[in-house]
Amino acid sequence: MHYWRASLLILSTILCAATSAQSITVVDDEQRTVTLDGPAQRIISLAPSLTELLFVAGAGNRIKGVSEYSDHPPQAQGLPVVGRYDLLDMEAIVGYNPDLIVAWRSGNPQAAVQRLIDLGFNVYIAEPRTLLSIPDQIEKFATLAGTQETGQAASQYFREQLQMLRSRYENSAKVPVFYQVWNEPLISVGGDELINDVIELCGGRNIFDDLGLAPKVSVESVLQRDPALIIASGMDIARPEWLDEWRRWPQLRAVANDALFFIPPDLIQRHSLRVISGALQMCSQIESVRSAPPQ
Repeated sequence: MHYWRASLLILSTILCAATSAQSITVVDDEQRTVTLDGPAQRIISLAPSLTELLFVAGAGNRIKGVSEYSDHPPQAQGLPVVGRYDLLDMEAIVGYNPDLIVAWRSGNPQAAVQRLIDLGFNVYIAEPRTLLSIPDQIEKFATLAGTQETGQAASQYFREQLQMLRSRYENSAKVPVFYQVWNEPLISVGGDELINDVIELCGGRNIFDDLGLAPKVSVESVLQRDPALIIASGMDIARPEWLDEWRRWPQLRAVANDALFFIPPDLIQRHSLRVISGALQMCSQIESVRSAPPQ
């Protein structure tokens, strides 16, 4: 009898260990532990940037629903839309019975996300703000999807590109930059944002790095801080017409330098692998001003 009890105990221990070995655990950006029984097979992505990162991590074929404007890579454009930044289609999301939902803390309705958690779904909450948070997210998504080899290769490429740019510009003379997100109201970027990281990576100095997220600023404050160049984004791939309104102030160094530049917003405002392309453009723009002869 003691022999059989001991055997059963050993067998139970082995089975528990095997089950534990198959489970996957990561910690999200709210320091919540997310545990899956195995690699995610039915994923819902609630932000365009997160959709991009899931594809880069090798989990694109597991995505069953996405948020509005999930337009990259092209394969994402055919996926069902289950919400937008301010409204989630809860019925559609629940209907897909996802084993993983990837949400954006500051870009999704918090009450709706909490409701999904309360319903028992595995919800990973992301809040990427820095350049280095991008490869970290890729690796975590790859872990959750069981595609670690793909994710590791992508994250390593990203880190190598960052290091290349950092090594090239870290000792360069700092160039004051005004990054304009929008014109009415006049919106810039603060010191705790992705674009600020890119500016610093390129050897620039964000003239509003002392402000918070997406600060509203005045024309007077821009004139006072006198940037050497202005970089704008706008809404799409077209250069915004309002960028040239700065020519009304010829005393501004950026105007005197003829340094009114544009970068497509998807290449610089999304936390995705494509920010490397945006960074290369920005570094080139800043360098053109740095190396130009004095006016």
